[in-house]
Amino acid sequence: MFEERTLSPAVDAVREEHAPEALVLDTGRDFETFPPAQAEDLGLLVQSLEPSTYPAEWLPEDAPRLLARYAGRDFTIGMPGDGSIVWTRQTRPPVVLVKSRVQGTPEPFLDFLLAEALVELGLEVPEHFLGFFEEAYRDLDAAVPLEPNATYQIAAALYDGWTGLQTREVFQSWTDILPELAAAWADAGTRLEGRVSELPGAVARGETDLADATELACAAIKHGLELPAPFAALDTSAYRDHGPSYAVRWAEKTFAALEDV
Repeated sequence: MFEERTLSPAVDAVREEHAPEALVLDTGRDFETFPPAQAEDLGLLVQSLEPSTYPAEWLPEDAPRLLARYAGRDFTIGMPGDGSIVWTRQTRPPVVLVKSRVQGTPEPFLDFLLAEALVELGLEVPEHFLGFFEEAYRDLDAAVPLEPNATYQIAAALYDGWTGLQTREVFQSWTDILPELAAAWADAGTRLEGRVSELPGAVARGETDLADATELACAAIKHGLELPAPFAALDTSAYRDHGPSYAVRWAEKTFAALEDV
């Protein structure tokens, strides 16, 4: 099920700098969320398992079932929207899991994704948006007049954007010391640039809903791209400093503005 991955010299240098204890493992399968019994197989490779739990009071009554399970006692690794690389601190040492879907991914971009996960581990940001919003997730739910899965998507995007405000400082520092990773980071941003600039028109024409637009815009933050309104308000030091409360206020203002249109 799990096999230790051989890292390129550049990615190994990032691990040594940011998360020297982390194990990087290929999973041999694709997944959104590992069944608890399979996740517990990690116990054979690590020193201990420490499943995270979150207060039920943080969740709205109509929260997606999978989110409620994540908050509970089950040992849960991976959630929808996590992408091809998942990391967790619910093990000692922490692990980075590479899904089988990465097959065919260009090596430079895959190295960037691995390096990004290791940087996030080193920054000790929360493992999931629920650990970021905490009780403010109920406030976000109240601010977003959409169905629960769309609220989940927006929450995940906002958390990704907040994390990106911190990781991009590291990525920018790679230009001289890890140029291959810096080039992959810049190339990924270039590929997003046109789609991001077209977001206001796509939303206005109904070609993209606001949840998808928020996900794309927040993904662009770590690449330092110029964002259109209303997403430009998320690429600020105020968001980095105030996190959940700022995100909730942004959602309140954004959806109120849409209702006035």
